[in-house]
Amino acid sequence: MKECATNPYVALMYGEFKDWTFDEKACEHKGLWRKNIFNVDAKIPVDLEIGTGNGTHFAQISNHYPQRCFLGLELKFKTLVQSIRRTLNDGATNARMLRFRAEGVKELFNNQEIDNVYIHFPDPWPKKRHHKNRLIQTRFLSDLYEVMRPDSFIEFKTDDHNYFRWAMQFFNKSPFLIQFYSEDLHSSAMAEQNFVTHFESLFLKKQQPIYYCRLIKQSF
Repeated sequence: MKECATNPYVALMYGEFKDWTFDEKACEHKGLWRKNIFNVDAKIPVDLEIGTGNGTHFAQISNHYPQRCFLGLELKFKTLVQSIRRTLNDGATNARMLRFRAEGVKELFNNQEIDNVYIHFPDPWPKKRHHKNRLIQTRFLSDLYEVMRPDSFIEFKTDDHNYFRWAMQFFNKSPFLIQFYSEDLHSSAMAEQNFVTHFESLFLKKQQPIYYCRLIKQSF
């Protein structure tokens, strides 16, 4: 692969970590993540983190919940490799990383195939002309709702107040139930349960509020 010559993380993904990472061929495992990749039965939860960053949260939850399986989405080779490396170094083997766009969840998963979803600090695309690039959109939430199992949740965090207000409008119109939200997570009732990501810690040092929402896919 030509890019390997200029980006060492490409070589790592397809070399040292080839058994733990997937590229666009990940969609070949649609409907088969439990059976073919994790070798677990249908009752075992498979959670998804969209945008793992350097993997601090991804590694923490993978190790803290060994009875669950975890998939992480990243597009940048460096952060993808950092995430799986940190997870494996911490001792977890119940996690895999996918180099795949978040908007393609319907290509990756069957209906009701995954459980909880974590979306921490997505790109806010602050300029108005770029708002169409924001992850939180009607179609995306509808697709997530279809691929998630009943009683599972979405955890959303952002440091951008404008994006939070934008997202809340879409959350309110979505099929999900808003269970909890706060414009200052670390002064809220959810503060003790919150895991502070690396990115989050940088904002806290600047006394920047963290905006938070937790949504549930209800069972009927």
